[in-house]
Amino acid sequence: MKYTLDNYNRNSSEEELISDVINVAKKLNKDKITIDEYNDNGKFHATTLTRRFGSWFLVLDKAGLKKTRNLNITNDELFENIVMVWNATGRQPRYNDIKPSISLFSAGTYEKRFGSWRKALEAFVAWANDADVAKSESNIEKNINVNKSPRNINWRLRALVLMRDGASCQMCGATPQSGAKLHVDHIIPWSKGGETTLQNLQSLCEKCNIGKSNIMPE
Repeated sequence: MKYTLDNYNRNSSEEELISDVINVAKKLNKDKITIDEYNDNGKFHATTLTRRFGSWFLVLDKAGLKKTRNLNITNDELFENIVMVWNATGRQPRYNDIKPSISLFSAGTYEKRFGSWRKALEAFVAWANDADVAKSESNIEKNINVNKSPRNINWRLRALVLMRDGASCQMCGATPQSGAKLHVDHIIPWSKGGETTLQNLQSLCEKCNIGKSNIMPE
């Protein structure tokens, strides 16, 4: 077996990162793009940019793109944002956690859409635990040799993993409250046949995830 390393993007300049966001927007012919749209079309991963600039809102601002704070915001975009805030706080987000430093949208945006912050969280949990998603994951596991799951971990799965793992590293127990940056990663590497399913994903802090990658490269 030949081992290869993925591109190391942490040394990429801010200009390279923002330029790629702009290129994706041009490719899609849009004046604003979501995290999922960038992950599907960009050179880097959205988490690389949000770690560098602080939030996706600030990434869009740096790229000169429009924010998604308008009436055309989809529920998926609002729920993806809750995952980001949940990851940043390391627990169920509270109303006062929804601030520009870690959230793309205001608490008022959620109140207008769902009636209250509590109802927004209830809708988020229903979205994250959607029965169709569980059924789809089950089908992937049963037909692993026919329909291999995509490598990219969608936000719905990230939410499930973070909530299941208590937003803590499954190797050392570190949490965002202690300063840890959490990743959601495959247990059995995707390149070695591991599937992108809830059962094969875990929450790891950045330090443990890098250490694991050095031992078991994907």
